Amino acid sequence: MSKRILILEDDASYGAMLKTWFVKNDWETTLVSKVEAAQQELSSIAFNLVLSDLRLPDGDGILLLTWMREKSIMIPFIVMTGYGDIQTAVDAIKLGAFDYLCKPINPSVLQQKIDMALIQNKEENKKEKRPVRKLEEKKMITGCSVVMERVYSHVALVAPTNISVLILGESGTGKEYIARMIHDRSKRASKPFVAVDCGSLSMELAPSELFGHLKGSFTSAISDKRGVFEEAEGGTVFLDEVGNLPYEVQKQLLRALQEQKVRPVGSVVDVKVDVRIVAATNENLEKAIEEGRFRQDLYHRINEFSINVPPLRERIEDLEEFVYHFVNQANEELGKSITKISDDALAILKQQRWNGNLRELRNVIRRSVLFAQNDIITPSDLPVFSQQNDSVKQELDNYALQPGNEKEQIISALHKSRGNKTLAAQLLQIDRKTLYNKMHLYNIEL
Repeated sequence: MSKRILILEDDASYGAMLKTWFVKNDWETTLVSKVEAAQQELSSIAFNLVLSDLRLPDGDGILLLTWMREKSIMIPFIVMTGYGDIQTAVDAIKLGAFDYLCKPINPSVLQQKIDMALIQNKEENKKEKRPVRKLEEKKMITGCSVVMERVYSHVALVAPTNISVLILGESGTGKEYIARMIHDRSKRASKPFVAVDCGSLSMELAPSELFGHLKGSFTSAISDKRGVFEEAEGGTVFLDEVGNLPYEVQKQLLRALQEQKVRPVGSVVDVKVDVRIVAATNENLEKAIEEGRFRQDLYHRINEFSINVPPLRERIEDLEEFVYHFVNQANEELGKSITKISDDALAILKQQRWNGNLRELRNVIRRSVLFAQNDIITPSDLPVFSQQNDSVKQELDNYALQPGNEKEQIISALHKSRGNKTLAAQLLQIDRKTLYNKMHLYNIEL
């Protein structure tokens, strides 16, 4: 069955280049340069995809997208834009565009987004209504930086396989999002994606959480329970902060991965499971192996393919895109209507180190949206940033966890580190495992 694409691009040479690429990839391609011509083509021919520039001689891509929705032409719509039109591209996504691409377009990224758009459209045609959560995940922005394009090319390469993937990166860089992207682009996409925070698993709880238990196998086992591996049958298990998994449990996990079988606590019978493993850590596991805290055989089993997610400070050209994304999220959550962030405010944000990465940026934007008096975020709406972002690390000696009032000290450290648990643990001079346990003990949530 032939695939048809409509390309709307007023730059003749760029349009010709795109048309050549699509023809080589077996697409029936129609190239037009004006919105009116695109409307005429869409009224007479059934297309599978529309690829449209934002700025056009007789309007823009959003005008065409709005017209298509009014005419109930529900086919994937991808916007092409330059760095200066990011907010407009985000607005297009809110109106129903599938995604956008930054010029100049990377062919591998273009192919990835086309594949995702066609898969999503096929799923929507099968179902009357998709879960809202899935819709939000598909519309999560990705960034246009060169370093992230490399990450997405690795995702596209490994996703269709059953290879175990280890995602490396600092806290708050979006490792779980990359894991979900791998799952969504895999042959297991229709099956469950189950995430487990290994840092919150104690030696006593971990076997039950991962492998399940039978009623009566221990004091609080009042009924049978399916573990993470059984819940994710056919799908993906995401082991977040895998470096914090208790050493004894690592041996049980390795057995489960090698044999594709789990044994619930209290059972004498193995249960066969079919799952793919994607793990993530912000810790140097090779160092943990040298220190005897992590099993080398497990490391090699989960690290068949690794993806390194760069910190925000190494992809600062993506910051504006994420800022507007978080502004839109905060608008919806807080009932606000912020439409812009001033150039001065944006310049201040770009000067920060963002030790907490995207998580820290999101928190700053939520606060700024809340404080903004008008429809624009100005420097006065931003929090007061430290003159030296590394000051948190320099205060370790004066901030160690002291006996008494532990809960207040932990909350203070988490606030000071802007939610970065690694830095908070360093401030308190405890390891992340201890921090997780104490947060659980005192019911502290971020």
